[in-house]
Amino acid sequence: MSRRQIYSRHRTVLAVGAGVAAVSLVALTVVAPPAPPTRGEQADAFLLKNAQSVAVPEGLAGSVVSRDAFSATAGYKSLSAGGTNHDWAKLVLLYAKFPLSESNVTVFTRWMRQENGTDNWWNRNNPLNNGWGSGGGSGLGSYANLDIAAQNAAKALHGNPGYAAIVAGFESSAPTAQIEQAIWASPWATSHYANGAHWSSREVPVVKSPDGTW
Repeated sequence: MSRRQIYSRHRTVLAVGAGVAAVSLVALTVVAPPAPPTRGEQADAFLLKNAQSVAVPEGLAGSVVSRDAFSATAGYKSLSAGGTNHDWAKLVLLYAKFPLSESNVTVFTRWMRQENGTDNWWNRNNPLNNGWGSGGGSGLGSYANLDIAAQNAAKALHGNPGYAAIVAGFESSAPTAQIEQAIWASPWATSHYANGAHWSSREVPVVKSPDGTW
C-alpha cells in the first residue's frame, strides 16, 4: 500500500470518528431533561389552573353595610379622672366587683345623697360616712382621698355579715326598691333612714368634686 493510500485511509477513519462524536453530542443534548420550574413559575401555573371568576349582573345596586356598635367599660383611672359623684359610685361598684348597671348606680348615688347631700358629697372624702378604715367608728372619719374611700366602702360591704342582703342585691342588679330596702334594714345607719321615709328617689344630678379630693 502506498503512502498516499495510507494517508487517505487515515483521513477517512478520522472523519468517521468525528462524525460519530458529533452525533453523540447531539444525542446527549436532546436526551438531557429540562430544568425544573421555579417557584414563581409554579405559583403562576397554580393560579392559572385554579382561577375563579365572579359574574355581577348589570344594574345591581350597591348596599351599605352597617357595623356593630361597640362600647368600653370604665376603669379605675378613668373614673377617678372623671371626678363626679356618679364616677365615685361606679368606682365603689368596680372595687366591690358589682355590675355597673343602671339600677346599681342609681341606688348608690341616692345613698350618697342621703349621707352627705349632693353639693358636698365628697365631705371628708367619705361620701357614705363609712367607719371602715376611716378612723371613725361612727362614720365621721375621713380618708386621704376619694379613691381610698371607694376601696374601703367596697371592703366594708363585703366584710360585715349585716350587709349580706345589700351585697346580694348589687350582685344581681336587683330593682332599686329591693336594694334600698336592704340598705334600710341593715346596720349601716342607726336611723335606718326611717325605713325609707328619709330617702329620696329623685334623680341625682352629676356634681364634680374639687381638685385634690382624688
